[in-house]
Amino acid sequence: MPNLIVSFVSYFPPELATIFMAMTPVGELRLALPVALLVYKLPIWQAFFWSVLGNMIPATIILLFANKFHQYVEKNTGFFFGKAWAKSLARAQEKFAKDYTEYGLIGLMIFVGIPIPMTGAWTGSLAAFVFGIPFKKAWPFVFAGVIISAIITTIVTVWAGRVF
Repeated sequence: MPNLIVSFVSYFPPELATIFMAMTPVGELRLALPVALLVYKLPIWQAFFWSVLGNMIPATIILLFANKFHQYVEKNTGFFFGKAWAKSLARAQEKFAKDYTEYGLIGLMIFVGIPIPMTGAWTGSLAAFVFGIPFKKAWPFVFAGVIISAIITTIVTVWAGRVF
């Protein structure tokens, strides 16, 4: 699988490939930063910048347009993304409910900032929509969470790169 990813993104300049990898819902920063640092050998600041930028693009789009998309899906129940959308929202609500109830917007930041599967900017942005957090309140906390996740992922990647 890693060879497939590397061969796909080798068609793009490393900076653009890093953005694309960071935009993916499964990979996010957990994929983009290690590849940028260990495969492309980008300087830390560049890998960090392009990864955060790429991760914030879909998060911003979700925060801005999830409500409009949701309204469209509700009106067009036969829409083929409908079931996947409902499943994504339910999963985001299930994963984030405890953090939001206990910690509020700080919980959103922590949820996004923990670089493990099923957390991150995508799920955090969907959770913000599910819990009715407006864009202006949610975006700074999602962004702060992405920065935290990027710092953790960078430290682990650099450490692992030196150990191995």
